[in-house]
Amino acid sequence: MSTIPNCRICGSSELIDAIDLGEQPWGNHFLSRTEVGLEQRYPLRVVWCPLCCGAQLDFTVPKEVMFVKHTYLSGTTKSLTAHFSRVAKSITERYFQSAFGKGTCKVLDIGSNDGTLLRQFRDLGWDVTGVESSVIAAEIANSAGIRTINTFYNEKAQDDLNESFDLIHASGVFFHLEELHSVTRAVKSALLPNGVFVVQFLYMKSIMVNGAFDQIYHEHLLYYTLRSLGALLEQHGLEIFDADADPIHGGSIIAHIGHQGLRVQSTRLKGYIEAESISGCNELKSYQELQRKAAALRERDLIFLDSCSQKGRRVYGLGAPVKGNTLLNFLGVGEQHIQCLVERNPLRKGTYAPGSHIPVLMEDEISGPPDVYYVLAWNFKQEILERYRSDIDAGVEFYFPIDPKVL
Repeated sequence: MSTIPNCRICGSSELIDAIDLGEQPWGNHFLSRTEVGLEQRYPLRVVWCPLCCGAQLDFTVPKEVMFVKHTYLSGTTKSLTAHFSRVAKSITERYFQSAFGKGTCKVLDIGSNDGTLLRQFRDLGWDVTGVESSVIAAEIANSAGIRTINTFYNEKAQDDLNESFDLIHASGVFFHLEELHSVTRAVKSALLPNGVFVVQFLYMKSIMVNGAFDQIYHEHLLYYTLRSLGALLEQHGLEIFDADADPIHGGSIIAHIGHQGLRVQSTRLKGYIEAESISGCNELKSYQELQRKAAALRERDLIFLDSCSQKGRRVYGLGAPVKGNTLLNFLGVGEQHIQCLVERNPLRKGTYAPGSHIPVLMEDEISGPPDVYYVLAWNFKQEILERYRSDIDAGVEFYFPIDPKVL
């Protein structure tokens, strides 16, 4: 564990404090009963670099601690599976449709998890390879016939792999990277001359608009805008040439990247960059405003949860996402406010949320709905409202602490 002396992106030492969410446990370490109360807490602070506009945590929990026994599974939600299907079809049609008559295209997915995305590409006829640090997720993918190498992707891993790819993909992982520059250099070396590198990332502009401070947690070392991601890529001979905004996870960007100078920057990308400038999302004041939004949400939701307790209303948390633990620990609530977290991911069965110590139960383990669902997995709002329509009709309240807006 260490603090950072320099910007992770550009190396500048002129880092400015931007957001402080206090001392928190690593949010994805769901606890066994014997571990409750023994978890370690770490600073959860964002600093901002005025040189490259890069936002980042100033404290690093080692990747070996966070990702080797990682319990997140991509295939748990229908929304994400459907999203990956759309992305795979779009990329194939946009860049590679004519190539399939000349042989199979090769795709590498960095942080491929349980292979949910690569299954979509395989079904379209691609030759697929995943690199995944989580032992459990890699085993699940390999058992499903998705070639997955269980390691951290970096220059050494790429040297061992010794393959080049038409497409390299990284979804929800490029902001995790402790070895940021080694990974980017590896991508540069592995990407074929006309290849495309696709990075899906939580968009800092959307986080600010939504007030979604809970998307700040120890696994997310960096918080990108198009400007800050571009500053990283430029150092390694890569550049963004197009981008799509997508509502997944409350607001993400799908950046399309190639070797420098190969493609013309799209009109759409220019529009997003201009919108960033107008919004001020690359300025310190917007991070300070997000801190104020976090404080206001804490005051509002504690009033709500206290009121539920006083009235004897049962409150269950819906979902046990990592970001939910940022929120619960920032609020300082526990079982006195929320009796359990209702989850679908079987890897979290029988565990307790770090910090709050709220027990995690599977959907089929609860005897009936509560009076209120406090929705921690708010980024899947539409899927949740559809799946729980009968509970809503029966009068169960679904409280969304964060209500995502589509940009």
